[in-house]
Amino acid sequence: MKPVKVGICGLGTVGGGTFNVLTRNTDSITARTGRQVIIEQVATRRGNPACDTSQTPVTTDIFDVAQNPDIDILVELIGGYDVAKDLILTAINNGKHVVTANKALIAEHGNEIFKAARENNVIVAYEAAVAGGIPVIKTLREGLAANDINWLAGIINGTGNFILTEMGDKNRPFEDVLQEAQELGYAEADPTFDVEGIDACHKLTIMASIAFGIPLQFNKAFTEGISQVTPGDIQYAEDFGYRIKHLGISRKTEQGIELRVHPALIPADRPMANINGVLNSVVINADAIGETMLVGPGAGSEPTASSVVADIIDIARNLETPASMPFPLGFHSDSMQPTEVLSVDDVECPYYLRIHVDDHPGVIRALSSVLDEYNINISALTQKAAREHDRHADVVILTETVKEAVMKQAVKKIEALEEVQSRVALIRVEAMA
Repeated sequence: MKPVKVGICGLGTVGGGTFNVLTRNTDSITARTGRQVIIEQVATRRGNPACDTSQTPVTTDIFDVAQNPDIDILVELIGGYDVAKDLILTAINNGKHVVTANKALIAEHGNEIFKAARENNVIVAYEAAVAGGIPVIKTLREGLAANDINWLAGIINGTGNFILTEMGDKNRPFEDVLQEAQELGYAEADPTFDVEGIDACHKLTIMASIAFGIPLQFNKAFTEGISQVTPGDIQYAEDFGYRIKHLGISRKTEQGIELRVHPALIPADRPMANINGVLNSVVINADAIGETMLVGPGAGSEPTASSVVADIIDIARNLETPASMPFPLGFHSDSMQPTEVLSVDDVECPYYLRIHVDDHPGVIRALSSVLDEYNINISALTQKAAREHDRHADVVILTETVKEAVMKQAVKKIEALEEVQSRVALIRVEAMA
């Protein structure tokens, strides 16, 4: 059969891995597709010493690839928003299929991109955009297509998971571990996307759209980072039988869809509580299968390239009949539901509170009085020994389930108490059930 010709835009970490996997595994890829997959052209501003491109045409202009009439599949691995979007739309309008690992672009502009692909009868594949080498997209869109999804939750940013793991295991402050993560290459010089949950929120937006048949709605998601979590919080949580993880959570309720990223206490005996280091994991709860869990590397050159090349193989298999490929978000475009995305104020769950107070009689009574005023029940409470140098103490409370808006009102009143010396640390508790 006629060879499939691929153009790779970007030869960085993932682009280099994709180039090498396609080159190294050419025989097995041909066997899987029934035709050769050839790297016809590479666009890169700087060469990658790990890639031998001596036999491959190289350009510095990515749009050369989008306009090359010989190329069947454009692989976008440059990242970013505007240029990447223009590149992909140019390729689509030129009748080329697209493979991308760009989670930010899909989460924020995927509705427009998929519409253009539909109008031009081409495929846009993006398995590598979520959880690197873990086949989360195919699992949700194809493997679990018979199911109604109830909820999903994931550790979907390896940098944040590494930081929380190190903080907990070695009692190290956030700033020190973040610096090490940057030195190890896990975190960027500007780590905002990782530690403040934006990267995870992009991925959650995509998964929720596939799981629940809703348009991509990144702008409606709630996002909270891990920079305010302390080693003390991690230890206090363990004392109660919990671990703190940075989770992306989406759940279908009668009122709408929850879409939120934030630190959460989860029971220490749950498998996800024991996913450590830079690993990613996603748990999916559905009506027919029950609960299933995926674990693996969420980033890295060849793990992510594994997903990129898998998408190339899927397109190559279906090149003559692209209409047989799955719908990009798993549902027919006419069936996507404009379901309400809930405000985080409407979410109901238990809460962990750490309250830094004056260490004198009556403090516990004052705190309990505020919670009682808002009908918030306490499931556990402990007071940690006062610090000798300032005569203050930490009171740690676990509440029963309460609506977030009510919890916020109570916290605001607690912070106004004379005995309270700093802002209340508030972390949601997830039963993972």
